[in-house]
Amino acid sequence: MGAWAHMYDCWFEVDPVPKLLEQVEHDDDQEAWKELGWRLVLEHDLVSPASFAALPRLVRLAPRSAEARALAGEILERAAGHHGCDDLLTDCADAIAEFREVLDRHLRSRPADFLVSLRALLAVEEEYHWAAVLGDFEDDFYPLTCPHCGVEVRIAIGNYGRYSATQDWNLGDVERRDLRPTPAEELTGTGRWMFEMAVHAGQEVLADGIAHLFGRAECPLCASVFNVADEYTSTNRPIMR
Repeated sequence: MGAWAHMYDCWFEVDPVPKLLEQVEHDDDQEAWKELGWRLVLEHDLVSPASFAALPRLVRLAPRSAEARALAGEILERAAGHHGCDDLLTDCADAIAEFREVLDRHLRSRPADFLVSLRALLAVEEEYHWAAVLGDFEDDFYPLTCPHCGVEVRIAIGNYGRYSATQDWNLGDVERRDLRPTPAEELTGTGRWMFEMAVHAGQEVLADGIAHLFGRAECPLCASVFNVADEYTSTNRPIMR
């Protein structure tokens, strides 16, 4: 990892991040965490050299700090983006491996920040598209294109229902079709892993949402049936360089 003098943050400054890291390491100051967050991660998936330079120190704090876990996870969610810091990311390999172990232990303790930590672990496992969108399934929407007829389909998984629909400018979601969740014993791969993590932690709503997310949807226009997660992944999973 290079000298901090060359590690500018998202605001193109080099001095604040090292000072803020020292502050949160010695005093769990919420204002310092807040400033550190917007210096290391901006909207529109922007990170900076300082983001990856800070990652090992954030990982060292992660076992005892929810803020460190969340911020390290947000940085890694953007690791597949066009940040121009591939060499710095490569230098973080040991820290990322350590972070994986920290998150795995933490998630098995049924923590209050389960969803945030699960998203961080998804980023560590390079499941960036799920790390970026996985919610609590109270108000979640996934825009897709029907793979058979090409119509835009809106997938809703929340308190208001679990369905596929098309959208009308005035009426909202119309032509609703109930989603078909995948039974637990039929889940495979990432879906099964996410589901089992949620069940183990007692996250029943999250587990049910994952079963629907990795289930099947009916196109309201052509009535064809497709796998929701497969279609979302094919459109949104970043192409790794």
